[in-house]
Amino acid sequence: MTGLTPSYRAGETSSIHTKVVNTLTTEVPRSTTSEKYLAVQRSDEFAGLRKTLRGFIFPMTVAFFLWYALYVLLSAFARGFMSVKLIGNINVALVLGLLQFVSTFVIAWYYSRFAAKKVDPTADKIKAELEAERVK
Repeated sequence: MTGLTPSYRAGETSSIHTKVVNTLTTEVPRSTTSEKYLAVQRSDEFAGLRKTLRGFIFPMTVAFFLWYALYVLLSAFARGFMSVKLIGNINVALVLGLLQFVSTFVIAWYYSRFAAKKVDPTADKIKAELEAERVK
């Protein structure tokens, strides 16, 4: 035979074919990756991690949304108040608008501290346990 198909005599196999078959048939995983991740997802540690995250994220999101909605509502319905000049041409609207940016950075900074203290240690522990199982 010629071309791309290798020719074998009766009972012969190529060394590449043997290596591929041996690799595929001798290594049987204990459990699939998806099963491991599902087990982690069902664990009490992971549930605690999610509860901790939700305990921070949802209240902070609601607080920021309410703060932003207050700014928008004041801008729409309290124009007299928002146009009060504080110093020179700087009025209440400008100060509150700039405070929107400040509050965004404060929340990001606070979250990074929160995550470093409460979230990251638990997440690192879960990751280490998962990687330790992978090595076994």
